[in-house]
Amino acid sequence: MLTNLEHLGLAVHDLDAATALYTTLLGQAPYKKEHVASEGVDTVFFQVGGAKLELLAGTTPDSAITKYLSKKPEGIHHVAFEVDDIRAEMTRLRAAGFVVLNEEPKRGADNKLVCFIHPKSAAGVLVELCQSISAPDHE
Repeated sequence: MLTNLEHLGLAVHDLDAATALYTTLLGQAPYKKEHVASEGVDTVFFQVGGAKLELLAGTTPDSAITKYLSKKPEGIHHVAFEVDDIRAEMTRLRAAGFVVLNEEPKRGADNKLVCFIHPKSAAGVLVELCQSISAPDHE
């Protein structure tokens, strides 16, 4: 079951400039900056009430964020929901007709297991499922 809105992911070209902008806008510094080598992205996280804002910038030409920004403007890239059991949710959503883009969950930023739901099966929105994991990811 989806338990809450975990974060909104924003794709940006210049992570430093976007971080400065959102630090001013939100009146607070980010709580975390992280490089996710497996996805070819750098991320910055802000806590905003009960949810988070994730800024994402591609670090390689073949990263999903770099490819996304080659076709679309900066802005909302995905909506992420926290789940208690990501594998059970993947099974449930596949059975309900959603196109799950991952065969297995993978390690993502901010100490999470993640998977994505294709926008074509979710009213045009890329949906991320996130499950907290106990051991930090040191990538």
